[in-house]
Amino acid sequence: MKKISFILICIFVSSFIYAQKATRLPVFDVHVHVMKINPNMPSAPLCPWFLSDMPGADPNDNLENAYAFMNGDCLDPWMPAKNDEELKDEIVKRIIEKNITMVAFGDPGVMRSWMKEVPEGRIIPGISPDNLTVEQFRDSLESGFYKVMAEVAPQYEGMSPSDMSLDPYFAVAEELNIPAGIHMGTGGNGMINITSDKYRASLGDPFLLEDLLARHPKLKIYVMHAGYPLLEHMIALMGANAYVYVDISGMIWSYPLDHVHTYIKGLVQAGFGKRIMYGTDFFTYPRMIEGSMSVIENARYLGDDQKRDILFNNAARFFRMDESRFDWPQ
Repeated sequence: MKKISFILICIFVSSFIYAQKATRLPVFDVHVHVMKINPNMPSAPLCPWFLSDMPGADPNDNLENAYAFMNGDCLDPWMPAKNDEELKDEIVKRIIEKNITMVAFGDPGVMRSWMKEVPEGRIIPGISPDNLTVEQFRDSLESGFYKVMAEVAPQYEGMSPSDMSLDPYFAVAEELNIPAGIHMGTGGNGMINITSDKYRASLGDPFLLEDLLARHPKLKIYVMHAGYPLLEHMIALMGANAYVYVDISGMIWSYPLDHVHTYIKGLVQAGFGKRIMYGTDFFTYPRMIEGSMSVIENARYLGDDQKRDILFNNAARFFRMDESRFDWPQ
């Protein structure tokens, strides 16, 4: 009897949460990583904008200090979720409370478990072509479950996004009218020395997308991390290609905040305020969501309409979403 009562209470609470009208305008996060948490490899606290200080190193020294990725040495570090269940609960809570829709990609099992806990359509599944044949990739997209090609990250493998080995995958996305998210930009301090020896900074140049876009003129892409820090090349590429948008994920919580604002402001001043999309590059740290949102919400150089464009409108348009499907406050 106690077990049945508990189940009924859970159903009631879930129904009550979903029945509540939204109290805030919708937000669209276009860059969320979905993964299992390995309990044998606990994550450390994360200091937001931790790359504000990027010291060099000596090859004879411990390189962890050069990367300085997660040390928690700040006044208010972000804590990671301890396990899969906690991570799901924290994500679900934020989707409901902050009225978020997100493009997510990664572990399909974890993704489906999240999707069961939120209203339909709040999580839009994406898929990377990594480790898939072209036929498998096509079948995955044609299944109807996956709506986005992401995250494509050839830079970490020492490849240009216009490398011909990737071309058949982009051809499938173009044919099926599927938008693609492509990693372009920096990835941290000293990463070649520590985590990704094939990575090349030069392969984050947005100009490397030009041949790909020329071969696939109907392909709609968003440049993940907005090609940071190569602002002028990003502006030039967007000026030449009307179907190119950017997301401001990753950089928004990791690099020096003043420089992040300078970069976003530069894109807006160049006329691309309606092609900038909010994204977190979320992984395991729940507070990464509100921390990233605050960067846009508190940006003094942005008007209210511009903030709404970045936080929601631009992504809804890019992903061809019917706005009637979103939860709007009365």
